[in-house]
Amino acid sequence: MGSELSPRMADRIEVWPVERLVPYEGNPKVHSQASIERLASWISRVGFWNPILVDTGSGIVAGHRRLKAARHLEMKEVPVIVLDDLTPEERQAYVTLDNKFGEDDGFDEKLLAAELSAMAPDLASLAFSDDDLRRLTDGLELGSFEQLAQDLAPVTERAEPEEQGLGTPGLEQPDDDGADATAESGEVEERHVFSVSMRWDDREQVLMAVAAAKAKHGLEGTAEALAQVCREWLDEREG
Repeated sequence: MGSELSPRMADRIEVWPVERLVPYEGNPKVHSQASIERLASWISRVGFWNPILVDTGSGIVAGHRRLKAARHLEMKEVPVIVLDDLTPEERQAYVTLDNKFGEDDGFDEKLLAAELSAMAPDLASLAFSDDDLRRLTDGLELGSFEQLAQDLAPVTERAEPEEQGLGTPGLEQPDDDGADATAESGEVEERHVFSVSMRWDDREQVLMAVAAAKAKHGLEGTAEALAQVCREWLDEREG
């Protein structure tokens, strides 16, 4: 059951001269020039639809980067919402914590990649770096992962496997799509899907290691090759 008291909310938007707004000197959020320019390009493309939040003394509560983007565009006026009933303690907390709340949640990267792939490239690049776009869109298809691994790996002749697979004899080597693997006996081997976020340079190292393990052991699947790399590392460490 919800509370009988409704949260305070904005009931109007005003348009103020840019010069009237006063940035908060204690704002801990840092904005790079590149970030400001990307936001300015976005505002220039689609409009200024996210008002700056201010207090009754014209001080900015939330929207410092939006103000910098507006100044970059030499805008004369911006939309604002006046928070006229915040206590001093609430105001200070709002300035500091509002950005943190926005950082708590991440993306479903598979859905994000699909949306970005369907988006005009010039729009997607306003919010994501080239490296981020490559990482996300490469992750759409396993084939992209496999191809990049082949491109990065040294040219070697593929070794013939000494045994049939790494696990149970007779076990099929399935595609790395998270599906369960079925052995000849009809039993199903449980498989798990997990993802990690890493720097682009680290990703390239992982891809090269996977490609090398495939060539050395005659493996087909990326998951099996990655597991083999981990086993070899642990064996060397324990040895």
